[in-house]
Amino acid sequence: MPEMILFDLDATLLPMDQDVFVKEYFKHLAGKLSPHGYEARPLVDAVWKGTAAMIRNDGSRSNEDAFWSEFANIFGEDALADRPLFDEFYTNEFEKARAVCGFNPAAARTVKALKDAGFRVALATNPIFPAAATERRIRWAGLEPEDFELRTTYENSRFCKPNPAYYTDVARQLNVKPSDCLMVGNDVTEDMAAQEAGMSVFLITDCMINRENKDISVYPHGSFEQLAEYVKKNK
Repeated sequence: MPEMILFDLDATLLPMDQDVFVKEYFKHLAGKLSPHGYEARPLVDAVWKGTAAMIRNDGSRSNEDAFWSEFANIFGEDALADRPLFDEFYTNEFEKARAVCGFNPAAARTVKALKDAGFRVALATNPIFPAAATERRIRWAGLEPEDFELRTTYENSRFCKPNPAYYTDVARQLNVKPSDCLMVGNDVTEDMAAQEAGMSVFLITDCMINRENKDISVYPHGSFEQLAEYVKKNK
C-alpha cells in the first residue's frame, strides 16, 4: 500500500451535490459584489471563464495568475483593485454556502485513523479556489487544514484535474513518487485520472460523479468504511 494517501474534498470528504453548491456559491458571491458594480450574470460568466483558464493552465504560471489574468481581460485591469472584495467574501459570506453541504463523520474518522496508522495524508482538491475557501470547506468536513501535509489551492498549483500533470506536481511537492500515492476521490474522470500519473486510486461512491458513464468496476470503490478495509487488507 502506498505511503501517501491523497483525498479529494468536494463530494468526497465533504458530501454535496456540486451543481447545488455552485448555484449557492454564485448567489452569495453576486450578492457580495453587486453593490460594487458587478451584475450577476457577467460576474458568473467571468468566474467560469477564469476557471476554464485554470483548467487549461500548462504549468507556466500559477492557477491564481491564470484566473486573474482572465478576469482582467474581461473587466479591465482596474478590476484587479477589487481582489480584496473576493478575499472578504471567502472570509465571511462564503460560510453561507455550508447550508447546502452535508456531513459524513466517517470521512473525518477515516482520515484520522489512517494518520494514526502511520500513513501520510494530503488534500488533493481541484485547485480552483483560494486557500481561504479551501480551508473553510475542510472545516465543514470536520477536519482542520493542519491535518494535511499539503492542501492544493489556486495559489500553490499550476495545473488542474483531470490533467495528469496535476498529480505529478502534487507528488513533487510532497517529495514522493506517484507510485507511492493512493488517490481517493468521487469523480471518475477527474480523480481516477491519477492512474495516468502512476498513482493507485480508490473511488468513493457516496456522491459519485461519472459524467462519461465509465465502467467503475475497473477501480477499487465503495464507501469510506470500505476504503478503510481496502487499505487494511492491502497494507
